[in-house]
Amino acid sequence: MHHLSARKLVVVGLGYVGLPVAVKFAEAGLDVTGIDIMEEKVEKVNAGVSPIEGEEPGLQELLERVVREGRLRATTDYGPVAEADYVIVVVQTPFDARRREPLYTALRTATRSVAEHLSPGTLVVVESTVAPGTTNNIVRPILEEVSRLRAGKDFMLATAPERVMPGKLLYNLVHLDRVIGGIDENSTRTAMELYRKVVKGELFATDALTAEVVKTTENAYRDVQIAFANEVALLCENMGVDVYVVRELVNRAPNRNMHLPGAGVGGHCLPKDSWLLAFGARGKYEPHLITVARSINDSMPRHMADLCEEALRQAGRQVFGSRVTVLGVAYLEESDDTRNSPALPLIRDLEVFGTSVVPHDPYVREIDGLRVEKDLRRAVDGSDCIALVTAHSQYADIDLDWLGSLMRTKTIVDGRHVFDRDECIRRGFVFRGIGRPSTA
Repeated sequence: MHHLSARKLVVVGLGYVGLPVAVKFAEAGLDVTGIDIMEEKVEKVNAGVSPIEGEEPGLQELLERVVREGRLRATTDYGPVAEADYVIVVVQTPFDARRREPLYTALRTATRSVAEHLSPGTLVVVESTVAPGTTNNIVRPILEEVSRLRAGKDFMLATAPERVMPGKLLYNLVHLDRVIGGIDENSTRTAMELYRKVVKGELFATDALTAEVVKTTENAYRDVQIAFANEVALLCENMGVDVYVVRELVNRAPNRNMHLPGAGVGGHCLPKDSWLLAFGARGKYEPHLITVARSINDSMPRHMADLCEEALRQAGRQVFGSRVTVLGVAYLEESDDTRNSPALPLIRDLEVFGTSVVPHDPYVREIDGLRVEKDLRRAVDGSDCIALVTAHSQYADIDLDWLGSLMRTKTIVDGRHVFDRDECIRRGFVFRGIGRPSTA
């Protein structure tokens, strides 16, 4: 390694995963440089201001402290890689849903830039979620080709897939168990030593390919379980039974953990990771269950739009020309994260029906170029239908009489079991909900 003073760490990508990683390692005593291509983000971090807007306990305070103490700085320049003992790459790895393949533009670019400055003895860790085989088949060749150094001989390479979640970024990073897989034993051992500085959960050593399969499988598992819950919800709706009562009673049986149904899944990991897992075996095996689960979950926003149309029709109003308020555009409650949010396909489907849509969210300013209303009164004033997508706590506190007095037509479509169905009906609303008996 390079020197005896504080170990130097470079974190490439200062998003939901990279920023918490950078501040926690800085707190643990490493000398950390964060690299990001967005000037605005770099300026914010250097000013000690968190660019993440949702509720993130402890992040803002810790960021402020490590920046003030000179342990963390941000830049758009890859120069600091040359001095680094460790480099953690945690850039976005988006996915082309139509072609069902990962888009590794950011990963390739970041890896190439790291390689241009890589010096011998450095450990490179991929934290981005990637398809099985990526560390060995994509990251490694780029690093070797550009740096002219050899993996396993001149530098070390490992993957340590993240397990963070908006709202719990710091907590999960510290407390959850982690799987760490190197391309050889030395890489794995060095990466384990690095992560032990911040992770209080258990660290499990494996190889890079297995670690990548574990990460994509844990999210595919969740996707399939949610799809099962959604399918049961659709069955319940059509039988006039409340899926939430069914779920609670099913889960009283031993070893049953039926997930929550809802308006659709979103986030950085779902729906992408199921396809990443499948991509790892492409040409050799085509998954069936995972594919069906994906299509069920993808169909839920459209089902929400259909429920809006049903509710409006029952209230004697044409869907064309109606005004629909979508409550929540973040994919997760109390978060500003809109990645793959089911709100977007719902909004698009409603627009196809000829409605005018007003999205509301307390944490989000815009989604896909659409301005998001932050004032609840303005959002619901004159509305014909409320379509709830995200279970922000603000929505659970809505006074139904206040809501009804502002709306033009009193209809509610609840995608997250936030509203009391019987109470809504008593207050004169037409009610529809995922997995709930209809009022007609």
